[in-house]
Amino acid sequence: MAIQPPDGTTLDPAVLADRVSGRRVLVCVSGGIAAYKAATIISRLAQAGAEVSVAMTEAATRFVTPLTFQALSGRPVYTSPWEHIESQDPQHISLASAADAVIVAPCTMDCLARLATGRADDIVSLLISAVDRAKAPVLLAPAMNATMWSQPSTQRNVETLRGDGFAFVGPGEGWQACRRVGVGRMAEPEEVASALVGLLGRPTQ
Repeated sequence: MAIQPPDGTTLDPAVLADRVSGRRVLVCVSGGIAAYKAATIISRLAQAGAEVSVAMTEAATRFVTPLTFQALSGRPVYTSPWEHIESQDPQHISLASAADAVIVAPCTMDCLARLATGRADDIVSLLISAVDRAKAPVLLAPAMNATMWSQPSTQRNVETLRGDGFAFVGPGEGWQACRRVGVGRMAEPEEVASALVGLLGRPTQ
């Protein structure tokens, strides 16, 4: 369901802008070392004219500060289910219903498990639980150690989520933070942006 560019290619900025300019994209960041890649994704989307909102799990804030994402998106960053920054409505309802697309990057093993089992006990899983995927595609970019990715429980969760209508980009094979080479490395920001382009139709004029 996701479209990835061949190795060595660059997504045309005009194509990205054509798909995302004026669109509301919710980027959810869970707690993994690959959280640093989310900064590039957010920056590219914002430069292409998207209205980017960012939500982070508590664990994600240990890798990248909310201030970084606030500076890149130009908008408040959501880190708690209890915040009501811009709406009198419940935060998760207002953000989820407003989104034209959602990206979860990185999507850790724990995050996959939460989404597959219908948990809604952190800001990211709560937001995703309120998204109408018939209207707003949800793109997951898994990132974890190769052994964690190969676990039967992880693969069952991936198949469940595919069946539930979630789209995936990656993971790829490469050098990991555990100092090993294997499958589980998060897709590069360019791949994530290209996959989003593949999921979004042209905006109505």
